[in-house]
Amino acid sequence: MSPSPLLASTREELSDALAPRRAAGETVALVPTMGALHDGHAALLRAARRAAGDGPVVASVFVNPLQFAPGEDLDRYPRTLRADLELCGRAGVDVVFAPAAGEVYPDGEPLVTVAPGPLAAELEGAVRPGHFRGVLTVVAKLFGLTRPDLALFGEKDYQQLVLVRRMSRDLCLGVDVRGVETVREPDGLALSSRNRFLEPDDRRRALALSRALRAAQDRAPYGADAALAAAADELDADRIEPDYLEIRTPDLLPLDPAVPAPVEARILVAARVGTTRLIDNLPMTLGG
Repeated sequence: MSPSPLLASTREELSDALAPRRAAGETVALVPTMGALHDGHAALLRAARRAAGDGPVVASVFVNPLQFAPGEDLDRYPRTLRADLELCGRAGVDVVFAPAAGEVYPDGEPLVTVAPGPLAAELEGAVRPGHFRGVLTVVAKLFGLTRPDLALFGEKDYQQLVLVRRMSRDLCLGVDVRGVETVREPDGLALSSRNRFLEPDDRRRALALSRALRAAQDRAPYGADAALAAAADELDADRIEPDYLEIRTPDLLPLDPAVPAPVEARILVAARVGTTRLIDNLPMTLGG
């Protein structure tokens, strides 16, 4: 049986758990999550375990109200702390920080938040205004509470990864932000805590997202237009209207047509399948 991680519910408990390890010069690795952990999170935690060496791995489990807009699924978001603790134990996590909202936001909604910049108004941000302000604010607070040397995020939420990495660099937070490749079901569907809400027929239709991305990869040698057209055909075949389907640079800037091929890029898609909104993305090489 895997050892159970220490459960810290308050700032003081978290500090007490980490202070002696930090004083000993050990590497502290953080994996921020909202719980409802699955095999994708387990891959993140195992990567953190390898990166931290003998140092402590911290997983935060906190459903952050600041990143949910009115009408989004804050109340519907699954809470499965007991199962999360078991998964964390199997993945080698030392500390699970699972605070109440009042512990993270003791004065209510904070007056000072992180402005995420212009990228936060595009892609996911265009559909979910204010989302990334909430994400970066809570991540900044978790960085401050945990003081990690490195933090790991899944590439499925690729825009989040790019923005957190940029925040750490621009604000001199000193945290090495690393991405971990998306984990998928055997049929290609990206793992997500929201997949459990898919009805059987919608689960089948949701495969169009990963098929679309792979079709785009296959056509990438012929350029961005050909790749996007192939992806759009796959979505159309299952009557899926995307919120967005775009190819950007790895830093999510618009592609520069003046840059000669081959060009490294990222294709990103988001769509509602039934009542469940899903996102996915893949890297690609355009041209060449």
